[in-house]
Amino acid sequence: MRQIFLDTETTGLSPDNGDRIIEIGCVELVARKLTGNNKHFYLNPERDSHEDALKVHGISNEFLKDKPRFGVIAGELLAYLNGAEIIIHNAPFDVGFLNKELEICGQPPISAHVGKITDSLVMAKELYPGKRNSLDALCDRLEVDNSGRTLHGALLDAELLADVYINLTRGQNSLMMDAGTTAQSGADAPVIDLSQFVLPLLAANDDELDAHEKLLLDIDKASKGKTVWRSATA
Repeated sequence: MRQIFLDTETTGLSPDNGDRIIEIGCVELVARKLTGNNKHFYLNPERDSHEDALKVHGISNEFLKDKPRFGVIAGELLAYLNGAEIIIHNAPFDVGFLNKELEICGQPPISAHVGKITDSLVMAKELYPGKRNSLDALCDRLEVDNSGRTLHGALLDAELLADVYINLTRGQNSLMMDAGTTAQSGADAPVIDLSQFVLPLLAANDDELDAHEKLLLDIDKASKGKTVWRSATA
């Protein structure tokens, strides 16, 4: 399946209160390789951006006045996204705006046009619970160069997200090789009955039990008797 990394910039935070999309950036990945078949649109939102939004994206109201409205590019965008897996960081935000724009055009929601929508923010939170998982934070953590990012831009952010995603899913190729081969051949993946396997239960021997107890005592001593397993059994 083609993967499209998508990002938007908007006039504000709420499509239900009349905010609109002003920029869309899309980057295509096929077989975990960037193809260069990208899409980028600036759009006339027919309203001014909020002051706080301007500070984020830096796209002036004057610059957008002669740009096409979303309805003009909707067909081209949907044809490009058709059937692909769409990967978005904090997907509910962008999907909410896309759905509102499509509703204005009399089109069904974005999920009806694409194969799948994946939220990379959810993926990151599962991999790094309790840590900052903004796109900038992930770029720092995964050593993705974002030095050219002084303001948010939809195409640049989509390109950064593609690099981040490749790093987040590093090693996936080897794990999914058999499943990918099956899918390409058109055959259904085999169903394995796990009940046919009997897993042996290996008990620790006396030496292993003694070594384990010694390790627990050393940890208990280092923490001055504050280890959870001691207090829980006290």
